[in-house]
Amino acid sequence: MPRPSVVAERRDQILRAACEVVSERGYKALRVTDVARRAKLSTGSVHYYFETKRDLVHAAFEYNFTRSLERRKQILDRHPNARERLRAFVDSYLPHDEETAAAWRVWAETWVEALHDPDLRELNERIYGEWRSVIAEIIRAGQTEGLIVQGDRVLLANALVSMIDGLAIQALAGSRHMTIERMRSVCDHLLATMSAEPAQAAIG
Repeated sequence: MPRPSVVAERRDQILRAACEVVSERGYKALRVTDVARRAKLSTGSVHYYFETKRDLVHAAFEYNFTRSLERRKQILDRHPNARERLRAFVDSYLPHDEETAAAWRVWAETWVEALHDPDLRELNERIYGEWRSVIAEIIRAGQTEGLIVQGDRVLLANALVSMIDGLAIQALAGSRHMTIERMRSVCDHLLATMSAEPAQAAIG
């Protein structure tokens, strides 16, 4: 049996490759052989860790979420007050580079499959619960600091997450009316309305 460190390394290698393939080709077109080739492993090695394609993709969807959350937590640690953390969090959400856009494409595949897969619906529910908790906690801290308007922090977090999700799907789909810069302007406008201090935010 492989050492625990080898197991963790191999799983990471396989799941990273699976996310890349899902992002490029979608869930339906994914083949375990494609993931094995991308990971530079044998198909047998992939099946050692994940018995079926479904097991592999479910784990990849969760891996995509975990990596996304870890990246954002690192970003949050660099900002001194809650309003700056919230702005940095939202900015990191925008699909403005290939790594973030790829993660968004995996998210989109998760949503599509969750329509027909109860296990993925449960995963999606848990993931969104964690996203909302992170954002709601930033909002709570901002309200305590007097930097974010008072109100139901869970409701505000839901509004923010829902808006970003909708805008990102349009941007990823290549909408001429929702470019990344336009998306940023809309997000800036909402953040300005949440600020407890006067702020200028025009939607251009």
